[in-house]
Amino acid sequence: MMTRLALATSCASALALPGLVPMSVSASASVVAPRAASVLPLVSVGQNAWVAVSVTTLWRTPRSARTVDQLALTNPASIRRWLSRMTLTDRRGLNGRADTQALLGDRVIVVARSGSWVKVVVPEQPTPLNARGYPGWVPTVQLTAIRPVASTWVATVVARTTFLRTDDAAANPVTEISFGTRLPRVGATGRWVRVMTPTGRVRRVYASAVAVRTPSAAALPVTGSDVVRTAQMFGGLAYLWAGRSGFGFDCSGLTSLDYRARGVIIPRDADAQANKGTAVSSRARRPGDLLFYATRGHVHHVSIYAGSGRMVQAPRTGSTVQTIAVSTPSYAREFAGARRYIR
Repeated sequence: MMTRLALATSCASALALPGLVPMSVSASASVVAPRAASVLPLVSVGQNAWVAVSVTTLWRTPRSARTVDQLALTNPASIRRWLSRMTLTDRRGLNGRADTQALLGDRVIVVARSGSWVKVVVPEQPTPLNARGYPGWVPTVQLTAIRPVASTWVATVVARTTFLRTDDAAANPVTEISFGTRLPRVGATGRWVRVMTPTGRVRRVYASAVAVRTPSAAALPVTGSDVVRTAQMFGGLAYLWAGRSGFGFDCSGLTSLDYRARGVIIPRDADAQANKGTAVSSRARRPGDLLFYATRGHVHHVSIYAGSGRMVQAPRTGSTVQTIAVSTPSYAREFAGARRYIR
């Protein structure tokens, strides 16, 4: 984990370093405070909370976000505008500042508070860093303490992104949400599925953009070939350090969210993914297996085997999700083994 940070390599997040959490947060040129909402979510330390924006980014400390990141700290979060305004240098600067992301409706556990920020762990993103889930700091305004409504059906977004729309005949777009977002289904009408947001609003979404299943069922087929199909759906999408949404991925953000859509929870980061699953020889690998790459014994990258000697990957800042040959020399030299998570 530390090696990946030191080398500024291509893959996702690294350690939340101890001793870097300030006791309070003050407004200054180097500290970006999230915009206050009219009513702050009533989240409490030691309790569950739920993401109330399309995508929330988990930051290393409350001081990690920069002025350019302000658009990602608000409620609603302006993810498209944030990404469009970052230069390549800004994107590279996320390394060491941001660690992962969580989606609208995802459950988190609040473990600490500092001013207008809270530290959370994300239970569905396993990591050796914390037994309870992936840790990081988020603006309090991006969370809610409202428990999701109980529902027989859950709608999971299976398009890159889609819009939540007003629940009326106009169906005006309100919020763009990511692949993998899961919301309770509360009804259907014509070409629409009606869902409940974490703040209790009913919205519409195109039925063609979601898979409606029971809460315990996988949204997408649990097969290696379909893992590949989903990954390739993001071809051309710009790499984003710490990204784990249809707006941008890092290497292990792509693999972990792709698998989550199948009800398969794997570790968030590449080095941890390389220590789970079942080892597979090069001759026995199948589509959907994960391929790992290391420098001096430290895993720093993961891709998805696509079959026929090809792989899908989100390689590095400045590049995009792509399908390339496994034998590409720069990767072949660092190949460190394959693991299987789907039988």
